[in-house]
Amino acid sequence: MFDGQRLIPAIGTHQDMKKFLKLPLTYGILMNFQLAQLPDLVETMKQHGKKVLVHSELIRGLASDEFGAIYLIQTMRVAGIISSKPRVIEMCRKRGVIGIMRFFLKDSYSLKQSIKMVQYVRPDCIEVLPAVNEELLDMIRDVVTCDLIVGGLLLEEEQIRRYLRYGALAVTTSKVPLWSVDFNGI
Repeated sequence: MFDGQRLIPAIGTHQDMKKFLKLPLTYGILMNFQLAQLPDLVETMKQHGKKVLVHSELIRGLASDEFGAIYLIQTMRVAGIISSKPRVIEMCRKRGVIGIMRFFLKDSYSLKQSIKMVQYVRPDCIEVLPAVNEELLDMIRDVVTCDLIVGGLLLEEEQIRRYLRYGALAVTTSKVPLWSVDFNGI
């Protein structure tokens, strides 16, 4: 799905963007920017041969609903959207872009509800946060049919390697020093 890329940078500052553009990675996630900044950021990424994923709930000024998703898809022509909102993921499916449903797990109830939602919405991929329990991936994988990525609280190279060995398709991180580590040989 991500052309074999095992680590997906979560880019939240202009300094981080400059570092990402120098790396041999294709996919990057834009987050924590203002809506007015998106056109220039997306264009810059595309000029450098990058594919843009946007965390729609973490863009200030963007409605994190299906209308915000339509804007990202039709106007910005992003490769994909990350969201916890079912309607956003459904819009991605209808429009042929990557829809990544984000799980934020705080307890067993949130896990149960998230799994029910994924079974209903059928996203291309789910992002499980925070990355604190590798064994949880097995349980989730047993009941969903889409790929899994993990993120949140990944601070060390070995943590990322463990999740990749445990079957995560990729990991997401905003920790810039980890972006240049080669995780493809896992």
